[in-house]
Amino acid sequence: MPEEPGMRRLIRPELLRFGGYSAATSPETLEGKVEVPVDSIIKLDANENPYGCSPRVNKALGSYRDFNIYPDDGQERIRELLAGYAGVDARHIVAESGSNRLIDLVLRLLLSPGDEVINCVPTFGIYSFSTEICGGKVVEVPRDKDYAVDVAAVKAAISGKTKIIFLANPNNPSGTATSPQDILELVGTGIPVMVDEAYFEFSGQTVAPLVGRYENLMVLRTFSKWAGLAALRLGYGLFPADIADFLLRIKIPYNINVAARIAVEESIKDIDYLMARVKAIVTERDRLFKELKQIEWLRPIPSVANFILCQVLRGKAVELHRRLRDKGILVRYFDQPLLKDYIRVSVGRPEDTDALVRTLHEIGG
Repeated sequence: MPEEPGMRRLIRPELLRFGGYSAATSPETLEGKVEVPVDSIIKLDANENPYGCSPRVNKALGSYRDFNIYPDDGQERIRELLAGYAGVDARHIVAESGSNRLIDLVLRLLLSPGDEVINCVPTFGIYSFSTEICGGKVVEVPRDKDYAVDVAAVKAAISGKTKIIFLANPNNPSGTATSPQDILELVGTGIPVMVDEAYFEFSGQTVAPLVGRYENLMVLRTFSKWAGLAALRLGYGLFPADIADFLLRIKIPYNINVAARIAVEESIKDIDYLMARVKAIVTERDRLFKELKQIEWLRPIPSVANFILCQVLRGKAVELHRRLRDKGILVRYFDQPLLKDYIRVSVGRPEDTDALVRTLHEIGG
């Protein structure tokens, strides 16, 4: 095999073919490429909160005066805040600049080259992304036709090299939930189980109270979705205390910036306001599902998250994505095994639903 040219010869061979992660589209990159002004684009492709953050966050950040001082590396204040919100002792908590960074951190802690990670597909792409970056091997276990986890198949896939099982609950992109009984059956294998509860506030389902009872149960959460803090990047995990200690040792110093800490504090103080917004999103999710179900060439999947996955029954998802984008409506599309010709639509405001449904009827007509 010929040697790679230039600096490429120094890159890890398995990363030369690495495809990366496909993130959502930023509206400002579409200036002049769509039929509407950029500020009129309806963004329904990244499961963001359409109502934004608490007004208290903007006010607090605007009045803060100590941005020249490094933040608390030990995360003492933010861990106390998160403990109060999550109902778990602070010794179990580690925060990061996004829960995806915690996924990477856990894998760096557990994986040696060639170790295996069980991934219940289709699911959140970062699990396989970070596994490959860390030199691990992804073992894919397909979900069933209703996107439920096949517990028996997961248990059968466990080998002597298995280091962790990833389980998004609710799952992204299907929006389906896994029962506590199924989760505990997987925990019973003794293999570390990472339950990603990024959409917990919309589903109301959690195994967080069980962290600490099981030495191999870990739970991820985020403020990106329910609290509207996606741009500030604040995720946290609930871990067995000894794992939390190790993660705090290997994390990058000063990994939580003070703006994120302030935003978390103000969000928790304004919990009633934010949960009212969550309730509005859940109500709109149910309406969006009913509207999508009326379109004969789409098959929406019931969801307990803040998005709905739809199979495109006529034509190609990539073409539907393009036509919606041209009209100023951004959705996510998939064209891969188990998700061929599917789109995922984030729940927006009522007027966003109206515009989407109207445009879908125009396209379909």
